[in-house]
Amino acid sequence: MNKSNNDNKRNNIVLGLSLLTISGISLWGILWPEDLEAKANLALSFLINKFGWMYLISVTIFLGFCIYLLFSPYRNIRLGSDDSRPKYSRFSWFAMLFSAGMAIGLIFWGVAEPISHFVQPPHGLAEAGSEEAAKLALRFSFFHWGLHAWANYALFALAIGYFQLRKGYPGLISSLFIPLIGEKRVRGPIGIAIDLLAIFATVTGIATDLGLGTMQINSGLNMLYQIPDNLTSKLVIIAVATICFMTSAIKGLDKGIKRLSDFNMILCIILIGLVIAVGPKLLMASNLIEGAKGYFSNFITDGLPFKYLSSDSEWLGNWTIFYWAWWIAWTPFVGTFIARISWGRTIKEFILGVLFVPGILSILWFGVFGTFGMNKGIEAGAKAIESVPTAFFEIAKGYPLSGLISFVTILLLFVFFVTSADSSTFVLGMYSSNGDLNPSAKKKAIWGVAQSVLAIALLLAGGLQVLQTANIVAAFPFAFVMLLSIVSLMKSLKQEKIIKEVKKEKTSWREELNLKDEAPVINTMLEKIKE
Repeated sequence: MNKSNNDNKRNNIVLGLSLLTISGISLWGILWPEDLEAKANLALSFLINKFGWMYLISVTIFLGFCIYLLFSPYRNIRLGSDDSRPKYSRFSWFAMLFSAGMAIGLIFWGVAEPISHFVQPPHGLAEAGSEEAAKLALRFSFFHWGLHAWANYALFALAIGYFQLRKGYPGLISSLFIPLIGEKRVRGPIGIAIDLLAIFATVTGIATDLGLGTMQINSGLNMLYQIPDNLTSKLVIIAVATICFMTSAIKGLDKGIKRLSDFNMILCIILIGLVIAVGPKLLMASNLIEGAKGYFSNFITDGLPFKYLSSDSEWLGNWTIFYWAWWIAWTPFVGTFIARISWGRTIKEFILGVLFVPGILSILWFGVFGTFGMNKGIEAGAKAIESVPTAFFEIAKGYPLSGLISFVTILLLFVFFVTSADSSTFVLGMYSSNGDLNPSAKKKAIWGVAQSVLAIALLLAGGLQVLQTANIVAAFPFAFVMLLSIVSLMKSLKQEKIIKEVKKEKTSWREELNLKDEAPVINTMLEKIKE
């Protein structure tokens, strides 16, 4: 009873403090948007100039650690008991993790990013609009959406899944620190601060995505159906989406999120099929190969571009550092959600599924959509990226079936909008319910409204720039949490391996000596070994 009261008290503190913080920022954006924009830009400039290197090093460490685990002695450990098996089929598992992890950004930047690099090549490494610029455009797009990006999710989801599903700890970010600082401290102010950080990063990350999606949906509806591209339309889009994703989240994983994610993957396949059908197929294949060659041959130098931190810090801040911060900000909720749906997977299967499969799919997506955009030439590309939210629709107008492609894109954007937000709503409910795997409908409803209100506030404060800035600022402290999670996970994995070896040795001795009555003697010997 005492423990239950303590849990309720902790839940109320976490919920109250996080809602207070988010409400304060939302009011700031609504009442004094210019001031919020100015302060956010000041914080952004400070972080990029002083700590840009930390984002770069951290993400490289995350990727290296994931690859190490893939071949490590721990690779066959299951997320769950030793006899556990996956609950969801591979298709549904991929669909849910892909929908939660990629979301609207895949559509928003699928055409816009390659065109941006095509028109203004990174670090001045090629002439704008040239064949070399096209290769560079895909190389850097693959880099920003490939293995480095998904390493953030893979690492954190694995840590959460291990401690939650195998060790039985609460589904909270603070649970990762039990092996490092003990359960008592984790239940106290330190653990509460860690969980608040996770909530803040999650809400800011998803609000950024909701803002991007709203802008692009509105621009698409304006081009197709002349619906005004203004604040009123954006508010209506957010309101309708909020009702949809809250309904999905309240229905739960199997009835809501899983079905929507499956539908989402089908829409992705239809859209990429349509784009390939009307686009330059041979050029897509050629660019995909050349872009992949450039990506893998510059894998390390692009991951640690220290020579550009002083000479081209603006580009790194606008692109690479922004992306790494975006992935980190999304990591708490996406990692927790992926862990929640990964019961029974081995570490090896998990890393292959969460790191390599989505990474390869992202490369395919940007190869196809990037070529789809760059094929129209530098003038059309420059015109398209004058407004990033409309870039895809501007390019699609120059191809056959443009109306159908744009309609499917808007539908996919909306479903991505809903699947991302319902996943985050579900996870935020867990965070404010002491890690309960099935949070109450009330908690999910509270977080659904909070996310949407913050998205509106950030849009009012300055649109895309403030959305990106808020994301980078929120992600910074969470990078340290992720680095420490590596230490905690390794400590626990080593302990589990030692315990298994001792138990195996204990059984071997008993069988060999056939001394069942001598168990106390053997136990004493084992204690000495552990010491």
